[in-house]
Amino acid sequence: MNTTANKSDDEICEIVSFSVGAQEFGIDIQSVREIRGWTEETVLPRSPHYVRGVINLRGAVLPIVDLAARLEMGPSEPSARNVIIVTQINDQLVGLLVQSVSDILSVNKSQIQPTPDVASDLAKNFVRGVLPSENGMLSLIEIKDILPVELGEAA
Repeated sequence: MNTTANKSDDEICEIVSFSVGAQEFGIDIQSVREIRGWTEETVLPRSPHYVRGVINLRGAVLPIVDLAARLEMGPSEPSARNVIIVTQINDQLVGLLVQSVSDILSVNKSQIQPTPDVASDLAKNFVRGVLPSENGMLSLIEIKDILPVELGEAA
């Protein structure tokens, strides 16, 4: 009997769930540094279409990624009701613009199902698995793939 496999199946992880458009997503809570209200950004010329710009976060420059645009769901029109999830991606803090944060979920890793083979390459690049929930399916985002290498190097 392989006790290592059983131990990892019972491992609990915490997921921050949020909405982008009409869909629910989640990221590992260990990547989240804070959740804050929408702040108007300063546009960066020649940045990728999904980078809205930068904001001042206690003296640090924080790039803001429009997660809807990054997931090719169309650009967001942010309002005071939107939220920025400040995340740690590699060695950089990055703000993710989302519609709202819903919950913090504690789940067994064994509950996370693999991304279906019918998903597009884009979905497979960002979604590391799906989690059945009361309201349908929650797609778990692989946070390290949100920011391309070249943007991380430029910031």
